[in-house]
Amino acid sequence: MEWVPVLLGGIFRNTGRMSWAQGPEREAGMAEVERRARERGLPPVRWPEPWPNDGLRVMRAAVFGGVPFARAAFRVHFVSGVPLSDASAIFLAADRAGLDPARVLAATEEQAVKDALRANTDRALGSGVSGVPTVVVGGDTFWGDAELEAATA
Repeated sequence: MEWVPVLLGGIFRNTGRMSWAQGPEREAGMAEVERRARERGLPPVRWPEPWPNDGLRVMRAAVFGGVPFARAAFRVHFVSGVPLSDASAIFLAADRAGLDPARVLAATEEQAVKDALRANTDRALGSGVSGVPTVVVGGDTFWGDAELEAATA
């Protein structure tokens, strides 16, 4: 499987959608995420304030830092409750991932990294992605946490 960081806000802009976290289903969605975390033995969710927040810089960092950075960033965001829109959170996630935090932050301003995130997002849109998480298997697109198991069948 190939892990591909995308800019969710860019996907929303191009598909005319918005986050469930900004609509009337916010509370129910948050409760469902918390339930799934408990069910899977994950740490309790601490929602950062504000949430959702600007993901541009952190997704650039994810392009540069790969899966180790992304895992650490999600833990900083949803276990520690720190908004990833803050440079200090990106620094912390990079450090926890064993990466050079200053190098990761610097990479977020590099044109090649910006272009890679844009290309990833365009590729996702071209594959029919309308939100995250999405898994594309062959020509089939599986969107949402509830669909991830179906993607393995």
